[in-house]
Amino acid sequence: MREKGLAEAERVPGQEAMAVKLFFWELEKHLKSSSGASVVAIDNKIEQAMDLVKSHLMYAVREEVEVLKEQIKELIERNTQLEQENNLLKTLASPEQMAQFQAQVQTGGSPTGAAQPVVQASAGTTQVLPSAQNSGASA
Repeated sequence: MREKGLAEAERVPGQEAMAVKLFFWELEKHLKSSSGASVVAIDNKIEQAMDLVKSHLMYAVREEVEVLKEQIKELIERNTQLEQENNLLKTLASPEQMAQFQAQVQTGGSPTGAAQPVVQASAGTTQVLPSAQNSGASA
């Protein structure tokens, strides 16, 4: 385009040729600077968009981390409660019940029966009797 414009300017005599050449030179300078500015503006907008996406992602990640921390806290509390319950049940279980439980664990059977009857032991403690399907002998 520049070459075409300059070729036409050379056909114009005298000062007009000089004015046309100057016009094309300024136009070319403006186009280069505006395209450079345009590229910079586009780069700035892309950078702003990336920063916005980054901030939204960081916010979402922080929220998710807080939710997961709360779930971990609840799971730790539940685990502690179950460990205490397990220790209590181990202390209350008779040696026969513990042996039966160990046998069920080794064979892969379910350690909990469908409905296990509860009876009062002589010392005032509550014991869960093994169900008939699990014990092999009647109580």
